Amino acid sequence: MSVIAEIEDLRRLYQRRTPRMFCDFVESGSWSEQTLRANTGDFKHLRLRQRVAVDMSNRSTRTTMIGQDAAMPVALAPVGLTGMQCADGEIKAARAAEKFGVPYTLSLLSICSIEDVAEHTTRPFWFQVYTLKDEDFMRRLFDRARAAQCAAIVITLDLQVLGQRHKDLHNGLSAPPRLTLRNLANIMTKVQWGLGMLGTKRRAFGNVVGHAKGVTDPGSISAWTAEAFDETLDWDRVAQFRDMWGGKLILKGILDVEDAIKAADLGVDAIIVSNHGGRQLDGAMSSIRMLPQIVDAVGDRVEVHMDGGIRSGQDVLKALSLGARATHIGRAFTYGLGAMGEEGVTRALQVIHKELDTTMALCGARDVHDLGPDNLIIPQGFDDPTVTL
Repeated sequence: MSVIAEIEDLRRLYQRRTPRMFCDFVESGSWSEQTLRANTGDFKHLRLRQRVAVDMSNRSTRTTMIGQDAAMPVALAPVGLTGMQCADGEIKAARAAEKFGVPYTLSLLSICSIEDVAEHTTRPFWFQVYTLKDEDFMRRLFDRARAAQCAAIVITLDLQVLGQRHKDLHNGLSAPPRLTLRNLANIMTKVQWGLGMLGTKRRAFGNVVGHAKGVTDPGSISAWTAEAFDETLDWDRVAQFRDMWGGKLILKGILDVEDAIKAADLGVDAIIVSNHGGRQLDGAMSSIRMLPQIVDAVGDRVEVHMDGGIRSGQDVLKALSLGARATHIGRAFTYGLGAMGEEGVTRALQVIHKELDTTMALCGARDVHDLGPDNLIIPQGFDDPTVTL
């Protein structure tokens, strides 16, 4: 495929080049996948206002996110197992983000470790953690993040209990992959992926194996995962994590106004309106429909970011027009990574940037900070959860 015109082009190439179990891991949602579908589908209800005879020269997509300069209001979201989509995937994605000028967020459940990514980049990245029971492990994670000069910690709040994703169960998802006959047959057709994996030493969870108590090899990660997440998490515990870290803090997984207010009361730097990409609570509202009321409630107190369903620069513009300070992409950059490695992540960012810039021009906006509800035609009841669109 010589022409990459949209994210969908990368997705098709990704599906041809990446083993099925890892494609399914990225593509799946929990249970019936209602929320997964709503995340993308609800963007389509927002229409754009075309404007003409407006000076569109000197347009700018530049912004800041928690005080850091960014080429556009898009960050790479934390995606677990990225190093199984492509050999050394986290390193490649981080380098692409750095060169493009947008933030990269490393997942706790990455294949490459914090130290691996820090060694291969020069721009401070963000590090995402879950809320775990093991106090000593959490403190050491924060120490490692400080040593790697991470610019912010992103705490994911919506994974105290793991949502069931049927495809992962059917595929026996693991890292390294479990070599069933079905998986082996599929992997043997992915020659480029296989050669990459043979050429790297990074095939397990680099932030956990050898660091968490009792996790000495990849085989023990499943038992650790089943016990590690803290079901007793409350806002006092979140405040403890804030104090443990002491630096810039972003809370991810906010989908309710009351929770947004509590997060703002903690004095965090940003919140991410998110439903975990439809991978946790199936039947929850889409991120884009919950965004306006959360912005109305706390947008003057804390930066409000959004993820979930973004596949284009037009989606980014719609989120910004509804009040988001910035957006985060997960699947969109992962498609590029699995399709073409570091170059694929760059291509994904280029596609989204070009779409954002062009759509701004056609909507009569010269700067991303000028975007607002007036750039959209919003259906009645869009931000009302009781209304079915």
